[in-house]
Amino acid sequence: MGCCGSSEQKQREWKPLEDRSCTDIPWLIIFALFCIGMACIAGFSISTGAASRLISGYDSYGNTCGQKNSKIEGVELSGRDQTDNKYVFFLDPCNIDILNRKIKSMALCVSRCPDIELKTYTDVKKFALQNGSELCSYDIPVSKYPSHGERSKKCPKLPVPPSNSLPVFHRCTPVDISCYAQFAEAFVTFVSDNSMLHRVIAGVMASKEIIMGLCVLALVLSIILMVVIRYISVVLVWILTALVVLGSIGKAWQTFFKILTSKLKSSLVNFQVILLLLLFFMRKRVALTITLFHVAGKVFTHLPLLALQPFWTFLSLMLFWVSWLGVLLFLGTAGSPVQSEEAGLVEYRISGPLQYMVWYHAVGLIWISQFILACQQMTVAGAVVTYYFTRNKSELPMTPIVSSMLCLTRYHLGTVAKGSFIITLVEIPRLILTYIHNQLKGKENACARCMLKSCICCLWCLKKCLMYLNQNAYTATAINSTSFCTSARDAFVILVENALRVATINTVGDFVLFLGKVLIVSCTAFVGVLSLNYQRDYTVWVLPLLIVCLFSWLVAHCFLSVFEIVVDVLFLCFAVDTKHNDGSPGREFYMDKALMSFIFLNSTLIDFVKLLA
Repeated sequence: MGCCGSSEQKQREWKPLEDRSCTDIPWLIIFALFCIGMACIAGFSISTGAASRLISGYDSYGNTCGQKNSKIEGVELSGRDQTDNKYVFFLDPCNIDILNRKIKSMALCVSRCPDIELKTYTDVKKFALQNGSELCSYDIPVSKYPSHGERSKKCPKLPVPPSNSLPVFHRCTPVDISCYAQFAEAFVTFVSDNSMLHRVIAGVMASKEIIMGLCVLALVLSIILMVVIRYISVVLVWILTALVVLGSIGKAWQTFFKILTSKLKSSLVNFQVILLLLLFFMRKRVALTITLFHVAGKVFTHLPLLALQPFWTFLSLMLFWVSWLGVLLFLGTAGSPVQSEEAGLVEYRISGPLQYMVWYHAVGLIWISQFILACQQMTVAGAVVTYYFTRNKSELPMTPIVSSMLCLTRYHLGTVAKGSFIITLVEIPRLILTYIHNQLKGKENACARCMLKSCICCLWCLKKCLMYLNQNAYTATAINSTSFCTSARDAFVILVENALRVATINTVGDFVLFLGKVLIVSCTAFVGVLSLNYQRDYTVWVLPLLIVCLFSWLVAHCFLSVFEIVVDVLFLCFAVDTKHNDGSPGREFYMDKALMSFIFLNSTLIDFVKLLA
């Protein structure tokens, strides 16, 4: 990746955008080796025949449809030549227990899916004679379909619905999916009758154009909000502050009056006074938050490609998740054939070394997903750092985002790999404890349940803290091209020195962003109600509206999370700038004029207070 060696200065100074060098090369090598292991697992799962079993399917005797098969020991009807029988046919297609991963319906390889309804076993016999597609078990002759003693177990359940084969995956699926709607009702416990579920599904299908339009609306509103939030944030923050002040004053007077009349304790008044004093002393930090939001909006106007970052991240995650799921499915069918004791059906189960491959694959899901998210953070940080520490904005690269991505690829992939691995170390035990808690639900005592929940909560909090520190470490790396540990240490020192500012930005800023998300969801929902108003039955339009609201919240979260990253990066740059520069000749500030005016106003007030003293 362009890394041939790196060395770190013993006495390092903050030199933004200078002395660029490779960081954390050993971790880049470790991550590359891990990805090679993931590729080997994918190749093994495909080369062992699992891909053919997944795509072509197999019957209940272990025969893969559409090809010749070898004999399975102990299974009488295995080892059949199924070259002409390319489709998987389930005798009872509505009796598949997906939750427990058990096949309750016998499956056979057939040459043709029944395209007409077969009401009797005589019809099944006629279909087999006319089309050469035998729908009963291989050990039952076609001539004995109507009279065989085991036809209720080894022949399809009557009536046999007409079915078509799925594209690519050769499974015979009923044309009428009513049975699958009934199966879905097992998940939807609040549904009391079949008609309601049918109406809900029909409502979603009838409103699909409106749903797509509203999703596009949520996308457009999110992009617009990222630009205009710098103007409305001022109003939102000061309105919120005014409401808190007025509410605190009113509550304090009310409590004080009660103390005079009924001699109540004055602890509540003390609390209100402390809150007012806290707001008074935090007012400058609130003003800094507003200024950072204003500058962040200007960043998006200068770097419009920042708005596309959620698209690339989402696309990368989706491609990885789809490929990961495909390999997992291949691994699931790469196991050894095992005949179940209950029904005598053959299933492929993972055992031995394959189990370790599955665990390795699961760790890869977490680490690589976190790696992709960390790449987004580093890319945004690099672009914003370039914007901040470039005094003459006309000298900015033509595409700072692309330049930041190239810089990440050439110098800092090892740093991103190390930071994402730390998150993975915390995420794995949290997920394991969550799984144990769900499996033991209703079985463990209250003390064990409380301990499990406490551990899960602590790990979740630790993950959030580490993610915040990682993000600032990536910013420090983008500024000074230092390794992950050095950057994390330097960023932590800066954050501790500005603890009150950090607390204000994270509370006030997060609340403003939360209001922005609510605003996008509310506007989308309002338009959705107007668009779906012609459908009076609530069972028809409620689910489409919920789908739209959920999607709009996710879209708003993705876009505003990028805005939040920009604000955090700007703050760390601002803190570094004010720590190492004072505006004197040779130590001029890098900051924007809005931040400069904030510094000038504060210094003027400080000088005025000193003069009065």
